[in-house]
Amino acid sequence: MNFIIELLILIPIIGGTLCIFFNKKRTDAIITAVTSAITFTVALILCIVILQGDPIEYSIWYADDLSAVFVILIALVSFMTSVYSYGYIGRDIKEGTVDEINERLYFTLFNIFVSIMFLTCLVSSVGLLWIAIEATTLVSAFLVGFYRKENPTEAAWKYLMLCSAGITLALVGITLVYAASLTVLAGDSNALDWPVLYNMATDIDPALMKIAFVFIMIGFGTKIGLVPMHTWLPDAHSQAPTPISAMLSAVLLNCALYALIRFKMIADITIPGFTQYLFIGFGLLSLIVAAAFILNAKDIKRMFAYSSIEHMGIIVIGLGIGSPIAIFGALLHIIAHSLSKSFTFFSVGNIITEYETRNMSEIRGLRKKMPFSAFMLSSGMFAMVGLPPFAIFVSEVTILWGALDSGMYIVAAIMIIFILMVFAGSARNIIPMMSGSTDKDVKEITGLSRKIPLIVLMALSVLFGLLMPEQISDILHSLSNLIGGSL
Repeated sequence: MNFIIELLILIPIIGGTLCIFFNKKRTDAIITAVTSAITFTVALILCIVILQGDPIEYSIWYADDLSAVFVILIALVSFMTSVYSYGYIGRDIKEGTVDEINERLYFTLFNIFVSIMFLTCLVSSVGLLWIAIEATTLVSAFLVGFYRKENPTEAAWKYLMLCSAGITLALVGITLVYAASLTVLAGDSNALDWPVLYNMATDIDPALMKIAFVFIMIGFGTKIGLVPMHTWLPDAHSQAPTPISAMLSAVLLNCALYALIRFKMIADITIPGFTQYLFIGFGLLSLIVAAAFILNAKDIKRMFAYSSIEHMGIIVIGLGIGSPIAIFGALLHIIAHSLSKSFTFFSVGNIITEYETRNMSEIRGLRKKMPFSAFMLSSGMFAMVGLPPFAIFVSEVTILWGALDSGMYIVAAIMIIFILMVFAGSARNIIPMMSGSTDKDVKEITGLSRKIPLIVLMALSVLFGLLMPEQISDILHSLSNLIGGSL
């Protein structure tokens, strides 16, 4: 089974290459959907192999339970997004917004983007991981500026500049970790491999590790969208094509989060307790700022972009609390956010293509005009604000429970206040869209490609909220004890 990682990374590359050479109408969209389905199947097999035995470790590859969680999310969300993109880009072609050449460019870049995200979560070397994360920025920047208008182009440049600056700071931190590891491993060629770093973490110089982790936290925190390094995120997520907005929010942020969790596991052994204050501080700040902007949002895509900042903050708080309970909640929140944010953005995409506006005050009568999309948007809002029966409700309650169990009552109180503020802001913005009337000629989306992904992802979000499969619960408990056990 050693070839399976290479296969997982290679299949999207093959799909992207085929998109270039097969130029018949809509062939590239079909190729991407088929490729994504195959990729999801391979990812599922890989994850089953990992979870049934020891980590896969050979050549430049390393895949353990943590890798499996992130890989399957990338595979699932990209598969659903490829199906949704078929109808979404098809409408753009029909309206003349996108020509067939740009359509091929979109699906080619989409496949490359997916492949690089897999690479991020499956390489053993920290250096290769850094290269992969920077590559995701370069490729996705073209997707953010896909429409080549003033605002998308500006957002793409802002995204590229700020994330590249952030990832450069992360490189400084990685270099310091490498310098610290050399004193222990004396120039070993594997000094930057995850398993090696983890095993010799007790011997790393604590003073040097503190400096390194601050750079790493700020660097990867920029890509995650933590406040105050978040300013690229609302622009990029709101100006990108809606399927790409879903990918950015649901899985791209996770790639940098994956790297940060890996470094946290090492740092918590070398400098116990040090990361806790950084994680909780950045997490609370992100939650507070996001809540304020959601409360006053006018653009629906920007509102859900700030929602991503909010949820990244909540995840980081859970990781910062550090107890197995809180970390279990944080890991579940990663899954819940990926599922819920995807179908929420898809529902937004259906609505704004019909109403031809992102301004929420100009969208009225949704319940009558677009009943399916209105239901999905309402469900998405309920999911994102953490109401039952959606999975985010369970993960937020678990993180709050972890905070209270650890005696962090002030942290729990601040979380509750600002989560309620997010609920109030979201309801204030979304509920008026359901009623009223509009003079616009609006019709419900009819294509199955723009309905099925929403139904699948919403069903999974509810499933994880009501009845989480026992096998997945066991995996998350095992990871929680591993990550929390580093403290």
